[in-house]
Amino acid sequence: MVSKDQAIGGAILLVCVLVAVFYIAAVVAPSQMSNLLHLTMDNVTFRLWVVTIPVFVAFVAIMFIGAWIGWTMATTPPPKPIEEITTEIEDKKEE
Repeated sequence: MVSKDQAIGGAILLVCVLVAVFYIAAVVAPSQMSNLLHLTMDNVTFRLWVVTIPVFVAFVAIMFIGAWIGWTMATTPPPKPIEEITTEIEDKKEE
């Protein structure tokens, strides 16, 4: 029996392979792919969109990750100084 995590991993693998195959086919044979998708655009425009969409998604994802890191750094309190931690440990040992 496959666990839930393994099933999700298999689904992610399958989707990634299918998207990669579609992307490679769209870049190598844009006229066949645009006909397959019933799109009415020339090869240059189709290739432009095939490259532009993943670049846009990647850019937005990277900006989101950067914003998340910034938010986390801005809202997390600073750690205690090491001197204070060692003093607390020494005080506990003396007790």
